[in-house]
Amino acid sequence: MLLQSGHEVSLVPRYFDLLVLLIRRRSEVISRREIFDMVWSDVFVSDGALSQAVRTLRRTLGDDPRQSRYIRTVSRHGYQFVFSDVVEGDDTVPFPSAGVASIEEMDPPADAFDAAFAELVSEAPEEARRIAAETLHALGTSKAVERLRAQPGGARARALLRDARWDLPQSGPVPILGQPEALRTVGALASLRLNRVLRAAGSRYAAAVAGAAVAGLVAGLVGGLALYLGPASRATGIVLALLPLVGGAIAAVGAAGVAAGLCCAEVLARSRRGPALVLLGAAGGGVVGFAAHLAGRMVLEGLFGQDLSLVAGGREGLVIGAATGLGYALATPRRGGGMATPRGGARWFASLAAGASCALAAAILTTMGSFLGAMSLDLLAHRFPGSQVGLEPLARLLGEESPGQLTRIAIGAWEGLMFASGTVLGLTHRPKERSSSH
Repeated sequence: MLLQSGHEVSLVPRYFDLLVLLIRRRSEVISRREIFDMVWSDVFVSDGALSQAVRTLRRTLGDDPRQSRYIRTVSRHGYQFVFSDVVEGDDTVPFPSAGVASIEEMDPPADAFDAAFAELVSEAPEEARRIAAETLHALGTSKAVERLRAQPGGARARALLRDARWDLPQSGPVPILGQPEALRTVGALASLRLNRVLRAAGSRYAAAVAGAAVAGLVAGLVGGLALYLGPASRATGIVLALLPLVGGAIAAVGAAGVAAGLCCAEVLARSRRGPALVLLGAAGGGVVGFAAHLAGRMVLEGLFGQDLSLVAGGREGLVIGAATGLGYALATPRRGGGMATPRGGARWFASLAAGASCALAAAILTTMGSFLGAMSLDLLAHRFPGSQVGLEPLARLLGEESPGQLTRIAIGAWEGLMFASGTVLGLTHRPKERSSSH
């Protein structure tokens, strides 16, 4: 509990955890990376989340970052709690009950309030205006809302005030309906949150696509070795170079849609993260699958006159995306939403859970007549004489003279396993370096 003059001061739980961490280890400077790993160990957040947490703690403690009395910033490294008069009490002694201070009932200093309000409605950079919004919440939300009613062109300011309140438990409501320029405020709020989505999810999205591409390379290499070394194979060494590239490209294209859906679901959904992962993963996979199928048919049928309607498309992308999201959601449950960042064995478990879910979905699709990656190549191989990518050598390894149901299921499950595992392994990658001079 954080008390001020006998009254409890509310803090976001993670901010309180950060304060406790800094106090407990006050003899050392704690790096930003270690703070992220300990306070935000189960969820990925941007660097700005830590800067905002420190700002809030300083404002709550009455600290000045230029002459730090409590929390010192060590440039490009981290933070240290520097207040020397820390007393550790006896936990066995009953703690006195504390009332909860209501900031809304206090009379805020006029000079501080006026300065923060002027900053909020100015043309200053967004970061400075957000700090002003947080300050106004600390000094009195209702007064700020009332003054904004008389402020012309205050839609952007109201949106910032509304957005900032979610990280400050002592703040009051910031209504939009019934206020001036309500539609413009909604648009400004949507723009703020969309920009946050792009900043927060960008690195995870790129890592997920890269992870899928690497998994596709590995899957293609294994397939190439099987074709090259299989019984009665006519393949030459070129397949060992080309199939990995084809596999990586196909996986990257698929992940471009599925990973986009998963990233959006984690950033946007809070109370329904699991269903959002399934639905948006399916939507992303379906859109990319449909677009890739349409483009492929237009090129190959238009140029070579071949009927490629059986090649994987929107339906397959939708199922693969939903299965990836389902496995990932089941392995990383988060009641409060957010971007999960399991570490160590938990990260590999999430990757394999998504892979197993996708492998099952891919196997089912093949039994229903769908042609996924390798089977689509086999279909093309039989349309073009002299091709080296026919799957007969692989089928013989599985006891079939030509690719039958067993071969189709085995290949589909393998591709689904590698695709989803690589995508989720990349998605849950936590950047190794975090440095800032805030």
